[in-house]
Amino acid sequence: MLLTLTGCMARETPVAQRIAASAPAVMVTARAETEPVGTANADAADDPAIWRNPADPAASLIVGTDKKAGLYVYGLDGKVRDFHDAGRVNNVDLADGVTIAGKAGILVVASDRNDVANARLALFRLDPVTTKLAALGTVSAGSGEAYGVCLYRDGAGLYAFAVLKDGTINQVAIDASGAAPTAQIVRTMKLATQSEGCAADNRTGRLYVAEEDVGLWRFDARADAPVTATKVGAADGKNLVADAEGVALAPIGARGGYVLVSSQGDNAYSVYGLADDRYIGRFRIAAGKVGSTEETDGIDLILGDFGPAYPGGLFVAQDGQNAAGAQNFKLVAWGDIAKALGLGDGRP
Repeated sequence: MLLTLTGCMARETPVAQRIAASAPAVMVTARAETEPVGTANADAADDPAIWRNPADPAASLIVGTDKKAGLYVYGLDGKVRDFHDAGRVNNVDLADGVTIAGKAGILVVASDRNDVANARLALFRLDPVTTKLAALGTVSAGSGEAYGVCLYRDGAGLYAFAVLKDGTINQVAIDASGAAPTAQIVRTMKLATQSEGCAADNRTGRLYVAEEDVGLWRFDARADAPVTATKVGAADGKNLVADAEGVALAPIGARGGYVLVSSQGDNAYSVYGLADDRYIGRFRIAAGKVGSTEETDGIDLILGDFGPAYPGGLFVAQDGQNAAGAQNFKLVAWGDIAKALGLGDGRP
């Protein structure tokens, strides 16, 4: 109870005071931004997922949610390539090379909040040529309100971690190989209070989940593993300021790299080591070519070549205050973030 109260008090403190009390943050600027989502004058844009085109990196795509309307597909120029009316979808993730109706493709999974009492996952195929989404159907993710989602693959199969608003985390085995997708909850974990953002490391079998008023947690992602949680970073008002929201990974080598979490309460992003949970530093996206970010919900990060503007990787962050327009997503070169934090060029 005390943890929840502390988080609420932190949110009620003016942002300028939270920034002044938090640990120092280096500054970077975005290189591009997406067109705004269609729902204006509301907290609507929420979470991005990045697909890297290995044949033509500059033709990579971003899938982003308008949590009151559906899913957008954007090019790296920020222009809308597609919109799918899926209703209330909150978070999104994707995986390439998944067998979908007998054929390998890009599977997009979004947390479906259209029924707040019964969580579901909405599944889509993303066509990299037409850049269009095709609905595959929905599967059950348990009782409660769907909130966060992230995908994980190991030798046993493909899983979605469905993070419910009350902190329940259901590990859902997904099979999209048939005419219609099927799913089964194979394991359940629980955090004490409201949680949302998550990311899973396929190399190490680790799952990271943000409990908004408490901090960032790490679990074993394997379906047959114990459900013990390890706290990586506390929402202490310094290194991480509540709400702790989106989570993204920068995997480097066999076990190294970084985990990033949106420090929404002071408009920053906190970085920890994947190998040792060590606090690395933090950054903010300042006003520049396309403006700053504030109150970021979802984030995503993929390392690798994304063309001349993003040679080492692409970081995408939801912008909760996009000047006078509707909310959108900002695109930042991972190399700029790594350099600002003293991490070299950030390349794997």
